[in-house]
This record gives sequence, C-alpha cells and structure tokens, in this order.
Amino acid sequence: MKHKNVLVKLMALVLLVSSSCSDFLNEDPQTALTQEEVYAELDNIEPLILGLYTSWRNTKKDRGGFIFSLGSDESQQGAYQVNTESGQAGLDRYDGFLAPSNTALGGQWDSRWLVIGPAAQAIYSLRANQQDPVRKNQLIGEAAFIRASLTFEMAMYWGEVPVIDLDKVSEYGTARQPLPIVYGAIEKDLLMAIEYLPADQSDKRRATKTAAQAMLGKVYLYAPEASGFRDYAKAKEQFEAVINSGKYSLISNVASLWDPANPNPAESIFSFQFNNIYPDNNQIQWQMGSRACANLNQYCYFGGYDLMVPTKYCYSTTDNGGLWEDGDQRKDVSIRYDFTYNGNTPVVEGWMGGDELDPHVKKYEDIRLDGTNSFWYSGKNVYLIRFADILLNYAETLNETGNTGQAVIEVNKVRARAWGGSLPADKEWNGGMSASEFRTKIMDERMRELCFEGWRRMDLIRTGNLVSLVKARNKWTAQSGTIQEFHNRYPIPQQEILQNEDIDENDQNPGYANQ
Repeated sequence: MKHKNVLVKLMALVLLVSSSCSDFLNEDPQTALTQEEVYAELDNIEPLILGLYTSWRNTKKDRGGFIFSLGSDESQQGAYQVNTESGQAGLDRYDGFLAPSNTALGGQWDSRWLVIGPAAQAIYSLRANQQDPVRKNQLIGEAAFIRASLTFEMAMYWGEVPVIDLDKVSEYGTARQPLPIVYGAIEKDLLMAIEYLPADQSDKRRATKTAAQAMLGKVYLYAPEASGFRDYAKAKEQFEAVINSGKYSLISNVASLWDPANPNPAESIFSFQFNNIYPDNNQIQWQMGSRACANLNQYCYFGGYDLMVPTKYCYSTTDNGGLWEDGDQRKDVSIRYDFTYNGNTPVVEGWMGGDELDPHVKKYEDIRLDGTNSFWYSGKNVYLIRFADILLNYAETLNETGNTGQAVIEVNKVRARAWGGSLPADKEWNGGMSASEFRTKIMDERMRELCFEGWRRMDLIRTGNLVSLVKARNKWTAQSGTIQEFHNRYPIPQQEILQNEDIDENDQNPGYANQ
C-alpha cells in the first residue's frame, strides 16, 4: 500500500473544509477555530492569503530559487558544484542523475504543492463567505492568481500535472491531468483574478489586475500547442491591456532596476518582496557570488558559492562568439567581470573548481551588506514580471500575428534604454526583417534583458530550442553529450510515484521510466 505524500496529504487537508465543525485547525479545543469559523470571517482569511504570498515567495529563496535556471544556454553550475554534487550536476549534464530520484527537483515539486493546496482551499471556502463581497472577491482573486501562476510553472516544467480544485476532487483526485484540462484551469483562475483584483495595491506583496493580465498573456504565449491554449491574438490582447493601463514604464537607467534603494520601480508589475533581515532575506547572493571572493573576505558583498554562473555564451561579446554588443549597458549591470575588492585580488585555490573568477551573476548583489554582514543576508526583491519582459513578449505576438514591423519598434524601445536612451543607428533592428529572423533574434534579446530572472528555460521549451541551444552553449551539457528531446520535461519525482495512489510508474514522463 502506498503511503501519503505531500500532495495527497494536502488534498486530505483541504477536504476538511467541507467536514463537520468538530474538525479543528490545531489541537487545543479551548482556543482553536474550526475551518468553517476561519473562513466565515474575512479578518481571519486575509492573513492566510498573505501567508500564501510568503510561502510562494519562499520558493524563490536560496538554492531552490534557481534550480530551474540551471541546465540552460544562459546559466550553469560552477565547477566546484558540479564536481561535488553529482545529483545536482545532473541538471546541467542531463545524465543519469537527472532522474526521478533527483532530490533537488523533488524538493521544488513538493514546495509548490504546499502553496497550491491551501490556495485551492481558500478559493473553495471563500465562495460561501457572506461578508463584504468586494473584499471577499479580492481575496478569491489573489488566491486564484497564486494557484494559476504556480500551476503554470509546474505545467511548463513537468507537462501534465495534477489540478487541485475542490469542486473537481471526485473527478481529478491527485492524478496528472491532460494538458487541455491543466491550461483550462489556469486560464479560468487568471480570468477570475482579472475580474476580482484591484487596479492598485498599496501592499507591494499583493497582486493587481494588470499582474493577472500579464500572466494570462504569458500563458497564451507559452502554452504548448498540444494544450489548445497557445493563442497569439489573445496573448497580444492581454499584453496591450497591461501596456495601455499607463501604470508601468521603462525606467531610464537600467542599473536602477537592481538598486536595492529602489525596490519597486515603475517597471515592476509583480515582485517578490525581500529585505536583509531573517527570515525575509533570500540568500540568493550566497548562491550566485564567487567562492574566491568569499574566501578573501566573508563580508565581500559579491562573494558566494558559485551555484549558478553565466555560460560563456552569455558573458561573451559578439566579437567572441557571444551575446553582447558594444555599448549595451545591460552587460555590466547583469554580469560581474572584475573581482577586485578593497584593492585586493582574490585567488583561486587548488581545492576550488577553477572558474571562481570567471564572470558571475551580478543582478542579485546586495551592496547594503558590504563590509558589515554576510552575503547570506542578501535580500533584494526578485522580479516575477516586469514591463520590459511584457514589451518583448508583446513584440513576439505582433510578429506572430503578421506585424513584424511594429514588433521591431517595440523591441527597439527596450534596446534604446540599454544604450542610455539613444539607440545608435547600427544597433537598431531593421523593420524589414522576416518573421523567421525575428524569432531567432528575439531569443538573444530576451537573454540580454532578462538573463538570470527565471524565464529562460520556459523560453527554450516553448520555442523548441532547449536541446539545440543548451547543447551548444552549456559547458557541462556539451561535455556529457547526453541531452535529448525528452529532457524538455523533468521527471515526475520518485517519491510522488511511490506515495500517490493516483500516479504510478506508467504515468512517468517519457525517457525516465527505467531510471
């Protein structure tokens, strides 16, 4: 008999909502509230919704926040990590360690269900609440936005995934659902969020109507053809709603996007809110910085432990076969090339991996910690969606709907900011390019603008470029030579198959069945 895993336990928990009033949220009958009592009062529910935002945010913390960014053409693990963590190294090598037993992936799978389940519970229970309908609907919209965003992420990486909907539990259970059902549920949630969410939120932790529109646009653009939900015209409509809202703009100085003194600039559509105080720090720099710098000085703000570093393609100039054009300010904003600290140059010791002074990710360096505190306390906000991303996605929808000339204009707006507001003539994209040429060029432009922000793997999957580009540009993937088309999906974790009665070995993604 299978034992209950995280997903199954969560389903059992959320079903308590429809149980008797004797089911308590904690052990103490003198002070406990029943599920029914909790969801009868909006003042009780709102802290639960805020807790969902925190739990979702916490999936972006520390090592876990960048597991999905490894194994791309943009970023890879540092050599020390690959040499000492074989299971984790499989995420770049695409070898036998990228298997159902991979604990790094298993942890990411579990952490998301721990948010999706309670979000589903909140949506189901709030509908019966008889209090302030506007406030109630906003909370429903927020829970729906969270559930949809996480389900979308999981579907992009794993394909058919369970749909946690208490109205459908007798039909769906915790089994993997066909892609049309998965993406239908995502669309339904985001349409509900668009209807119920306010235009503005003073609390920056919380989602707005335009955030839901931006996410729905991405769903229509990114959804696999097999889902029936890829629709460039619908994506274009949602992106236009965001753009025409007038709420967002490209800030003039690209470096300001990463200034911790300016945590929620006019470009931020939705960001995860962090600071330098535990438990609201994110430890991202701990994973991004250089081990050699950490060895030199534990308070060097760009020190760290090389979990994720740029690929050679991502840090090199076009003259050297890489990404960056002369004069593009995003290059030195995104990537650190100079490791001199207080006049001292760190040294790569023999026990290290050897690449500790190769270019490193710079976007998450937190200068507020310099000389006073460990980079473990790094806590800059993390963008989920920002305006430049939406402009580039919008340009793609224009290209795919027969308006490549206007698509080029939109891209040139983003590029102009990268050259300080005035785009040199030789750097302007030509409006006469073909739709095919645009599709090729936009992949590099998205890397220049959005490198290390978490969208690259999805971009590679949706465009069919994962295998070809990663094999050509990721050092560890090239060395192993084992990446195949089935790696467009991650394996369903072995613990899920062993413990979930609705998922068995026959439900495993192709290519992983005998691992």
